[in-house]
Amino acid sequence: MISVVGEESREKLLPYHFIKMKKRGKKIVMITAYDYFQARIADEVGVDGILVGDSLGMVVMGYKSTLSVTIDEIAHHTKAVLNASPRALVVADMPFMTYEISKDEALRNAGKLIKLGADAVKLEGGVEIADTVRALVNSGIPVMGHIGLNPQRHLVIGGYRLKGKCAEDALRVLEDAEALEEAGAFAVIIEFTAAEVAAEVTKRLKIPTICIGSGPYCDGQILVFHDVVGLNPEPPLFVKKYAQTYEVLKSAVSTFKMEVERGIFPDKERYYQMKEGELQKLKELIQRRERKM
Repeated sequence: MISVVGEESREKLLPYHFIKMKKRGKKIVMITAYDYFQARIADEVGVDGILVGDSLGMVVMGYKSTLSVTIDEIAHHTKAVLNASPRALVVADMPFMTYEISKDEALRNAGKLIKLGADAVKLEGGVEIADTVRALVNSGIPVMGHIGLNPQRHLVIGGYRLKGKCAEDALRVLEDAEALEEAGAFAVIIEFTAAEVAAEVTKRLKIPTICIGSGPYCDGQILVFHDVVGLNPEPPLFVKKYAQTYEVLKSAVSTFKMEVERGIFPDKERYYQMKEGELQKLKELIQRRERKM
């Protein structure tokens, strides 16, 4: 059965609600979405958060990685999500090179997304971006962190590799999480990290952790909309597809093509006609015009 949010639960979710959920032991459910209908579906079933992720580079734009995504593309899709007026917390991703150059640049770009209506922004990195996170939070901009695998840095780390496989790497993940919490982040996403490491981070932080491909021990989970519904035919191995939307849509378009080619579509129920007698009047008007020419 689909769980749908009732009117009594329509209080707008904000960052402090996520911290309260961790204290209560309530699992946080997030989904990465990019347009009005995706946001509407997510909000109707009652997810807690919607991330307008830079993953739109691959699943919407067809880029090879997230590195080509611009702040304007994130802004465009953030507006589309916000048009659904979601109760869920809306987090806008900060694309590659929109916060690394300087704190001023980070403030300018994050401020643009917050002014659009986003409830928070997300930055990838840990210890090395803690000062930037602190500057954003001190300016009134809520920040969600992103540790473990950072896709924006896949060129440096040698690809999309599992983090925390050894103790030294696991300790770095923990130190990144602690640095972000100390800097004022209200939550952290832990991506593609060994489950035991995510569990240790979750136990030691007061702010919530949200896993993607990092096991069941976080305070919440997040997946990409296209992966959840099966719109992406080749999702990551850690994804569970809950539908086969790619095949459903492909079948629908194929049937449409066949019906057009065979003259089946549109049938009489799919178009409108003139009032009785008007067609004859039109023909007479056309004849009069032609006689004058």
